[in-house]
Amino acid sequence: MEILQAVLLGVVQGISEFLPISSSGHLRLLQEVFGLTDDFGLVFDTWVHVATLAAVVVYFRADLAGMAASVLSRDPGRRADRRLAWLVVVATIPTGLIGLAGSDFFESADILYVGVAFLVTSAALTLADALSKMTLHEASALGWKRAVLIGVAQGIAVMPGISRAGATMAAGLGLGLDREQAARFSFLLSGPIILLAGAKQALDVFLTGEAGPSLLATVAGSAAAAITGYLAIAGLMAFIKRHSFRVFAVYTGMLGVGVLVWRLTAG
Repeated sequence: MEILQAVLLGVVQGISEFLPISSSGHLRLLQEVFGLTDDFGLVFDTWVHVATLAAVVVYFRADLAGMAASVLSRDPGRRADRRLAWLVVVATIPTGLIGLAGSDFFESADILYVGVAFLVTSAALTLADALSKMTLHEASALGWKRAVLIGVAQGIAVMPGISRAGATMAAGLGLGLDREQAARFSFLLSGPIILLAGAKQALDVFLTGEAGPSLLATVAGSAAAAITGYLAIAGLMAFIKRHSFRVFAVYTGMLGVGVLVWRLTAG
């Protein structure tokens, strides 16, 4: 049972982390609606974060290698990669500040507010698709002010139910990126945040000496998160070349309404 629960949590984390549907919101729903408790603690959460980070690194390995090489190079041909690398850094700053300031409050929010947050995700995706001008065709063309706004959007997604991917992609669309570039910048921006979150959890584990689940459960859950995370990234990047975010807007909208009805009728 422990291994099955670990795999389930890993699959949910891997899929919902990168699709614009909110991983934290879905995990809260598993806990609240189905009674699934987070008995695995910080050790397991840390390894799952490492697994989802690995999915980003593997899929975007060429982009990340180019960005890393550009920082130490003066080659004019690497200017776009260098600019993109700095934009990711700039966008990460407001996300980190908002996360540090509000994570404890938002993560303990009542499930009623999680339902509202799902509706916010739905509305953001719907409006972004409808109002997008798509004037920029490369994420590196974003100025630092637009990068900061996308970082703020990512920071707000600390609230369970507000999708990190959905918030950043919607912000990117609203600021002129096409769907593919908005998704690409969102995924690149997720790397530092997942890394920082995992580092914070690892520090907490070190300070508290908390024990985790069995090694087999940890490996199984992490592998499930890494594999499904990679497939989610690849699937979304292929999907948005031909389709809008409408299906995700409808899904999160229906989920939000369902949560509100369930919570209000349950008393």
